[in-house]
Amino acid sequence: MEAFGVDIGGTGIKGAPVHLEAGSLSADRFEVGTPQSGRPEDVADAVRHVVAHFGWQGPIGVTFPGVVADGLVQSAANMHPAWIGSSAEHLLARRLERPVALVNDADAAGIAEMTHGAGRRRAQPGVHFGSGPTTMLTLGTGIGSAIFVNDVLVPNTELGHLEVAGHDAEKLASARARQVHGLTWEAWSRQLQRYLTHVEMLFSPGLFILGGGISRQANRFLPLLQGLKTPVVPAELHNDAGIVGAAMVARQPQ
Repeated sequence: MEAFGVDIGGTGIKGAPVHLEAGSLSADRFEVGTPQSGRPEDVADAVRHVVAHFGWQGPIGVTFPGVVADGLVQSAANMHPAWIGSSAEHLLARRLERPVALVNDADAAGIAEMTHGAGRRRAQPGVHFGSGPTTMLTLGTGIGSAIFVNDVLVPNTELGHLEVAGHDAEKLASARARQVHGLTWEAWSRQLQRYLTHVEMLFSPGLFILGGGISRQANRFLPLLQGLKTPVVPAELHNDAGIVGAAMVARQPQ
């Protein structure tokens, strides 16, 4: 069984058909740049371009980097403020001329990792993590978060906007922050550890899963994280997790 997933990010919009049972892309993903305006109509046109590249006609799931409730966007820290309060699910459905399921981007990535990636290993014999919630953090343009309590998603947590050292955490510890400030892996890892320590204090997680494209370079920074009580593992689906999770949501009963 297949569905189509689109992952809207602050810098790029990527999508692909997904084999749902395997949790893997059925074709190489196709990506376009996020329109500079960031406005809903322009982004919707870019999403349509991604879907049209494959000639896809079936179910479509789309992620959004902000709070999404009942198809409505309620925050848009890294997108145009015109998104806030918009019925984005309906807008995308009109542009794509088929039903669309809209979901927070980190929630989608977390759903994929819990089913097909690092999160599923908690239930395997011989693997011992803490009893607290699994916390997925996506490190990209910002920081997205997805928390699972007894494998059930707590949606729209937005932990990237926790205040750390007087700043939004994502301004200090996102992958983009490392690039913008020209940080070495060592310097950035200290920022990331400071953030993870704060999340650990607030939520006592049993496991951190770190995702986003930077997770492919986990060997560059995970060994530098010291003193955390919570085990930290890289996402296994890397930057495809949002696409896979969006496709999974598209196939869920509405």
